[in-house]
Amino acid sequence: MAKEIFMPKLSSTMAVGTLLQWFKEEGDTVEIGEPLFEIMTDKINIEVEAYDPGVLLKKYFDVDAEVPVNQIIGYIGEAGENVPDSSPGISGEEAPAEEKEEAPVSASEQQAAPASAGVVQDGEKPRATPAARRLARTNNVELVFIQGSGPKGRVHKKDVVAHLETASAAPKATPLARKVALAEQVDLSAVSGSGVNGKIVKGDVVSAAAPKPAATPAISQRKKMSGMRKVIADRMSKSAYTAPHVTLTTEVEMTKVKELRAALLPVIEKQTGFRVSFTDILVKAVGAALARHPQVNVSIEGDEIVFHNEVNIGLAVAVQDGLMVPVIKDVLSKGLAELTKDAKDIGKRARENKLLPDQMKGSTFTISNLGMYAVDAFTPIINQPESAILGVGRIQDKPVAINGALDIRPMMTLSLSFDHRAMDGAPAAAFLTELKQILENPFELLV
Repeated sequence: MAKEIFMPKLSSTMAVGTLLQWFKEEGDTVEIGEPLFEIMTDKINIEVEAYDPGVLLKKYFDVDAEVPVNQIIGYIGEAGENVPDSSPGISGEEAPAEEKEEAPVSASEQQAAPASAGVVQDGEKPRATPAARRLARTNNVELVFIQGSGPKGRVHKKDVVAHLETASAAPKATPLARKVALAEQVDLSAVSGSGVNGKIVKGDVVSAAAPKPAATPAISQRKKMSGMRKVIADRMSKSAYTAPHVTLTTEVEMTKVKELRAALLPVIEKQTGFRVSFTDILVKAVGAALARHPQVNVSIEGDEIVFHNEVNIGLAVAVQDGLMVPVIKDVLSKGLAELTKDAKDIGKRARENKLLPDQMKGSTFTISNLGMYAVDAFTPIINQPESAILGVGRIQDKPVAINGALDIRPMMTLSLSFDHRAMDGAPAAAFLTELKQILENPFELLV
């Protein structure tokens, strides 16, 4: 009996999941534990494995579809089993048309197929055998570019093999560039590539197909917002429009922090294998300041202000096409060596899209550090449901007055954005002042 494939519910707050990709095509054999599809939720990518063996009989949703949790998105069973044409429970919505495999045909029937049968119209899915699809996926070949020898242009394994044998002599081009070249009837051998190692990209083909006069304005390109970008857009808009943001700034003299880091570098690297960074020291200092000012370590839930008994700090990490905020838990119980190790681990996992769901939730305060760029100060947006976020600028040598004399010191700007519904300016200013004092006398963090 065919088994349903559900959109999993991976957290108590998850309502929908965005389908990023399928690892199997209809008709493919599936083993227990094999990755079946990938989804995005709470700004992380998660591969979902198969719980039942068999054949992937049906896929109801395409890539980028947003699917409610527990919705049936496909079926696994024995080859030939009947399954619904549309996803059960979705009234009036049609699922993607199922591609039915045809029985093998004789050589005479293949010869009788019209030569134009291999041309795939826009929006039409190429017809191909499972073996042909597997071989094409393995070699990153788009089936739309292969002339099928079967009836109605159906692509067989031998067609893919023949295509691969001649591909090495063909110009190097991206799949999208080849598709545009096919539609515009552009000879790729006459196109110069601007991509890596001279690879032809879509823009090269567009330029060759329809050169524009110099006076004609360039046409803006459009790119569909990815699942992660949509989540970030929704959350930032909600935070900016619902929380009245106020931002306080102060400058910190970082001479002693630099001395502390230089002294601890060999010690912590020997113990953990990682080099302590200014961000790691900031995490420790922010934790100490929050412990002394618990009114900043809060969040709003309905008409209540929640005072958190733990300090869990989120670190904003830039990733491809977006931003993640993994969390270092229970900061107050950890020393600089353990914080350094934790920060390096979650940063690496974030950039490789390998964060666990638990590493993305539970933060009570966030740090956003742009010190690696030529940025002195900025206004960060609060990572709700938290009530405050710290923006960190670069460390820069500046002339400052020390005891009535001019001197050059390393200075850094801190920007604290807070939710005026949860706290007033005085407690926020007191927290920022405390943090400045800790950073200017950081050796107390070792006591």
